[in-house]
Amino acid sequence: MSPDEARAAWGRPLPATPIVLVMGVAGSGKTTVGRLLAERLGWDFADADHFHPAANIAKMTAGIPLTDADRTPWLHTIAAWIDERRADGRPAVVTCSALKRSYRTLLTGDRPEVLPVFLDGDSALIALRMARRSGHFFRPGMLDGQFRVLERPAPDEHVLVLPVDAPADELVALVTAAVRP
Repeated sequence: MSPDEARAAWGRPLPATPIVLVMGVAGSGKTTVGRLLAERLGWDFADADHFHPAANIAKMTAGIPLTDADRTPWLHTIAAWIDERRADGRPAVVTCSALKRSYRTLLTGDRPEVLPVFLDGDSALIALRMARRSGHFFRPGMLDGQFRVLERPAPDEHVLVLPVDAPADELVALVTAAVRP
């Protein structure tokens, strides 16, 4: 994929102050790609995991999936972080699973600065990655539930979909070139 094709996926001109939203199931590489992207661009970075209230973390640590009621305040907190960057005119990168269309709409709706990027891959590869990581509160056994809940982005959502099996550096280089024409 070329940078022009990546920009075309967003279906609109690049905003003056972009905010890249890196999305995908747990273990898809959101934090790795998001952090590298923010470092390469010199932009603010936030990992959605840091916005979870203690109750959400406790549930996930115990292997209990979050409900929409658990996620809604968390999503609003992420949206507020995005809005702070918009108000300050600061470009940024933020990660969030954004598994459902309604979640993505909450984060992107009426925010033309937000450029969504979805890291897509099959459950076997992502489960393998999760088995190799340590120190994260999300339990690998919950991954199947994320795939059951996942609503892959539809074409009318204008999301750049990238494969998780590509090296993170390649994904970062592509997005960097796309946001800096």
